[in-house]
Amino acid sequence: MNKNKLSEKLKEGVSVQELEDFARKHTTEVFTALAIIVGAISSAWDFFTGPKMTILFTALGVLLGIFFPAPTEKGLKQLYGFTFKQEKSTQMILGGVKIIIGIFIPFILFGILGLLAGTSYHYYVRHAQATAGIHPTHSSRHKNDEEHD
Repeated sequence: MNKNKLSEKLKEGVSVQELEDFARKHTTEVFTALAIIVGAISSAWDFFTGPKMTILFTALGVLLGIFFPAPTEKGLKQLYGFTFKQEKSTQMILGGVKIIIGIFIPFILFGILGLLAGTSYHYYVRHAQATAGIHPTHSSRHKNDEEHD
């Protein structure tokens, strides 16, 4: 977007119609963002579970996503594929459930985010290695077959 157009848009503001159109187009993303905000507040101020569980489940999700990327990615694709196959009203109900999960058991929500982060980390590391021409070798560690102490 052009800088002048952006500054004009900021001066004009956003109409209610534009917000509604955006929310209709990105229903799942809007509800996920709201659930993350609510879950972060709920976790940070110890409403039902504290930040310790949230951090633990996020870290476990990241580790599972890094070390087991294929099954994790398959499960996440099934989860989000199921969500996007539903009607808009059902997607809104699922979004409401996400917000409720964010309030009462935010560590589940952040565990799933950890899985997303771990698979993303694995993907981008492999992509960077392929771009840089770094490929793992299956040869022995040493170029010559001598043993070292």
